[in-house]
Amino acid sequence: MTSAWKRRSGARTYARSVTRSRTASRLLPLLAVALLATGLLAGCGTGGDAPNGRDTSLVLDFTPNAVHAGIYLAVDRGFDGAEGIHLSVAPPGATTDALKELLGGRADFAILDIHDLALARQKGSEVVGVVPLVQVPLAAVLAQPDVKTPKDLDGGRAGVTGLPSDEAVLDTVVRGGGGDPDRVKRVTIGFNAVAALVGGKVDAATAFWNVEGLAAKAKRPGIREFRVNDYGAPSYPELVIAARQETIDEEPSVVKALLGTLRRGYTEAISDPASAVSAMTRQVPGLNAKQLAEQLTAVSPSFTVGVQEFGAFNRAHLDAWSTWEAKVGITKTPPDVPLSFWFGGTPKA
Repeated sequence: MTSAWKRRSGARTYARSVTRSRTASRLLPLLAVALLATGLLAGCGTGGDAPNGRDTSLVLDFTPNAVHAGIYLAVDRGFDGAEGIHLSVAPPGATTDALKELLGGRADFAILDIHDLALARQKGSEVVGVVPLVQVPLAAVLAQPDVKTPKDLDGGRAGVTGLPSDEAVLDTVVRGGGGDPDRVKRVTIGFNAVAALVGGKVDAATAFWNVEGLAAKAKRPGIREFRVNDYGAPSYPELVIAARQETIDEEPSVVKALLGTLRRGYTEAISDPASAVSAMTRQVPGLNAKQLAEQLTAVSPSFTVGVQEFGAFNRAHLDAWSTWEAKVGITKTPPDVPLSFWFGGTPKA
């Protein structure tokens, strides 16, 4: 039960007692005041009709890590209730679960890799990115200490997960570093980049620099990190919260409430990272606070770089990403940016 609900419930009880004790000549002014108060309560936060305590579910893309810090801090501080929703957060059971839960109607929102969103839309699914979590690619090629540039991977072995976007990331980094992607042997390692690198099974591996990159460096100092946007890829929001088109059409207030909740959560996570780490470790048993703090320090700048505030899309970046997405073969044609993303949270220039 939210505090907003309690206030509204109390207001209704008071209104009934006043009605019984006042004459009919004063009833209409009192009702007018009550209606005005209700309107003001409904308009708090993101604007429009408030969802009034609606249960709202969000499935994560990966095991909880610092990218999700603002989400957990928002829930910890009750920002969801203040926006009129009750937000529940769940990690996925497998890498594809988030999209399946969303498409199956078992989740209202899901965090997706932007490439997965593009591929889902290419297959006909009406999923739309509504809130970017980061403004830059998290994809990188991690390499052994003796690999000084991507060109040194010519003739070497590189681990990939098997996802189409991995091939594009590897090709872009190697080509951008002066090497020949065709001379790099691909080895499918799943999502075990750190173990494969530390165990010496591969010379390099595609991975996210904000989690696996830090973990690999901690276990093997000197690990190299080649971020894809440093080697020819445009800046794009790697992770976006997605919704079904019907949710945007039928319940826009819920989308706005989620944005308002997370905007507050991430703004405070940026300014008070220690509290964000504490909120996460309280809610997610087993998290290492020290590692989480290091991750948050590394990824925090990416929450708002290039935009006016958290949760806004950079249209120019998305247009460049759309062209690149098709050029490197992740999608057959450039994704339709206006249809693929909701710009209700982006301030007008």
